[in-house]
Amino acid sequence: MQAPETDGPVMIPPELKWLKWLVIALAGVMIAGFLVLIAAIVIRFDAAPALPLPESLVLPEGADPMAFTQGKDWIAVVTTDDRVLIFGRDGSLRQEMAIE
Repeated sequence: MQAPETDGPVMIPPELKWLKWLVIALAGVMIAGFLVLIAAIVIRFDAAPALPLPESLVLPEGADPMAFTQGKDWIAVVTTDDRVLIFGRDGSLRQEMAIE
C-alpha cells in the first residue's frame, strides 16, 4: 500500500494547530513547574538547621505530652491535663500555666 500523492504541502486543520500549541504550552509549563520544584527542594535543604533540642525533657509526675512548640530560647509542652509547661533550651522548667 502506498501513501497518497499530494500536489503540494498538506494543510493542517486549524483545530490541530490549536491542539499542537496547547501541547507545546503544557510541556513548557510542566518543565517550568519541575524546575521550580527542584529549586524549592534545593533552597529548603540549604536552609539553616532547626533550633537545637535538649536531649530530653523531664515532665512533672503525671504529665503526658499532647502538643509541642518552640521559640528562640524556650520550648513549650501542652499536656493532656490542660497545662502548658515552658522549658528553657537547657531543659529546665521555667514556667507552668494552667489552661482554663
